[in-house]
Amino acid sequence: MSEPAKKEATYEDLYNIPENTIGEIINGELVVTPRPSRRHGLAATILGGRLTPPYYFGEGGGPGGWVFIIEPEIGLGKHIMVPDLAGWREERYPDEEPHNWISVPPDWICEVLSPGTQARDKMEKMPIYAQFQVPYLWLVDPLSKTLDIFRLEADKWVVVGLYVGNVKLRAAPFAEIEINLSDLWREGRNR
Repeated sequence: MSEPAKKEATYEDLYNIPENTIGEIINGELVVTPRPSRRHGLAATILGGRLTPPYYFGEGGGPGGWVFIIEPEIGLGKHIMVPDLAGWREERYPDEEPHNWISVPPDWICEVLSPGTQARDKMEKMPIYAQFQVPYLWLVDPLSKTLDIFRLEADKWVVVGLYVGNVKLRAAPFAEIEINLSDLWREGRNR
């Protein structure tokens, strides 16, 4: 006897997950993961904090014109994705919509990898981001201290840069500023 067809998850299913978790709908499946570890959260917070002054406020001679959100709900077709960080060029960001998720694909996404989410981030979420034409994707791994940068070209992810350790870099789409990766790992600081 065959198994009954699995019911596709709906947005309402997200209301029934435990409070200390993150819910997403990926390929029709409700995916529930625990809140990120402190290393994960710190890397996302530091990176977002580094990008916001020059790219949102235009401080320090930065270009401004971006909107950043930590862990936004983004509706991409039937998927509800929650990347660690996302950025939209200001003219593309919808200030108000009749639902909680943002229906416009971001111009940049950053996923901070964890042992429990790494495979899903790479194998399931990356193809969806490409399908919905997200131009840039960064993968930060605080355990291996790496940053992998991808640009979408002809519907395929192309590696723009692979960085390890405590390097300083300038990378698209934020090449106007220097990012010190050691800040994301909390190294080289006086404690």
